Amino acid sequence: MHNQYKGLLNYKIICCNILFLIFYSSCSIHKTTTKSSKTNNSNKAIKGKYATLLGVSENTITNAKLYAFIDDWYATPYQYAGKSKKGIDCSGFASVLTQQIYNKMINGSAADIYKLCKPLSKKELKEGDLVFFKIESTHISHVGVYLQHNKFVHASTKKGVIINDLDEPYYKKYFHKAGRVN
Repeated sequence: MHNQYKGLLNYKIICCNILFLIFYSSCSIHKTTTKSSKTNNSNKAIKGKYATLLGVSENTITNAKLYAFIDDWYATPYQYAGKSKKGIDCSGFASVLTQQIYNKMINGSAADIYKLCKPLSKKELKEGDLVFFKIESTHISHVGVYLQHNKFVHASTKKGVIINDLDEPYYKKYFHKAGRVN
């Protein structure tokens, strides 16, 4: 009897372990599926949001990493010489974005960054290129990152990180040049 009881106990332990492993595995699969599903839903939401903001179709929003970055920084307040979520200026924002999204290092003022670029015409602009402005100045004083459909993202002094259109009268008046980081 004692050996039968031991055998039955071992059988129950083995069954419990098998059930536990099956349950645990299904939870892990669900967790992975849920995480992947959340990422896909998040990318779809970002594509929809930025397609609307840029006035383009969702299928033209192909660089999900760029738009997730912009979404994360959107409305970060302006702070001269800032480079953090507490506050950032235009050249700081362009530097952080260019480094994190395109793995290219740029630093300095908007004028310094312009010197690192190959000059472009407006017609040649592609997503990730830089746009430069001479705002009430004789030298380059502002920089933004071109997106598409004439829109660019930048850190404005009044509204922080925001998207604007190059044809808005203010930016049209002060636009100077475009450039691509070498």
